[in-house]
Amino acid sequence: MRIRTLGNSGLEVSALGLGCMGLSFGYGPAIPKKEAIKLIRSAYELGVTFFDTAECYGPFDNEKLLGEALEPFRSKVVIATKFGFEDGDSKKGLDSSPARIRIVIEESLKRLRTDCIDLFYQHRTDPKIPIEEVAGTIGDMIREGKVKHWGLSEAGSETIRRAHAEQRLAALQSEYSLFFRDPEIEIIPTLQELGIGFVPFSPLGKGFLTGAIDERTTFHATDFRNIVPRFSNENRKANQKLVEMVKGIAAKKDASPAQVALAWLLAQQPWIVPIPGTTNQQRLAEDIGATAVELSPEDLQHIKDVTSKMTIQGERYPFDLQNRVGK
Repeated sequence: MRIRTLGNSGLEVSALGLGCMGLSFGYGPAIPKKEAIKLIRSAYELGVTFFDTAECYGPFDNEKLLGEALEPFRSKVVIATKFGFEDGDSKKGLDSSPARIRIVIEESLKRLRTDCIDLFYQHRTDPKIPIEEVAGTIGDMIREGKVKHWGLSEAGSETIRRAHAEQRLAALQSEYSLFFRDPEIEIIPTLQELGIGFVPFSPLGKGFLTGAIDERTTFHATDFRNIVPRFSNENRKANQKLVEMVKGIAAKKDASPAQVALAWLLAQQPWIVPIPGTTNQQRLAEDIGATAVELSPEDLQHIKDVTSKMTIQGERYPFDLQNRVGK
């Protein structure tokens, strides 16, 4: 596994990380604990050193899972977790008050079985708390040795600049893939200018870019995609042309569509580190195999030419959740 550095932070991680949310939360029922631990440890054995979680995944279950799974080799991996919701529950309101942040760090340290968080993200920008106040609180925690680096998730360009001016950011975590390319407009140029790394979540378009989802696919009742407009039956059908393009390149490369989609992200910038998630050992190995897939300049130009003529149908969030991003 190749190593990448997140911007100018000096934080080195594997070129692909593992998004662990789906093991406990968001995409249907949690998988059995023993299976989840086996998958996390398999990722490490295959070269992954970057693992992503959050207090609200569960809530709390995912951090506990990760803490147990990674404990045998804690010093050899980078753990990222997040704060920012009232009582750690994403169904409640936002809360990035200094008091709440301090509670989260102490509780997350215990659940993760560690004495320091490698990368501590604000999960969503809290309009009630100035970002400078949040950054100052994180700065105190860094000086106390409880946090090494910090970042933002789904923040807008102005917030990124203000936060970075107060306390240097290591990374922004936001959605980015061939299925959602809005960050190219303003966010990626801002990150490049400031020397901040980019950690795309949902790099496979919440599974859509794997080619395993079409308009006939049904999701578990608790699966988040049931409320995502982009995943309505008609929008899935309309957006299949993107998947067909990816499949065409994959066939020529003797690769899978997922590997092509991840390789495309890796080719965008050397400081981009996608964090695909999976509950399946075979998919895990497939995703990691993307680091060996090389897209030529001609491949990348072809993707650019084809996608420039496409309009992806459907919003990526329902209105209430869309209102939390880009602030």
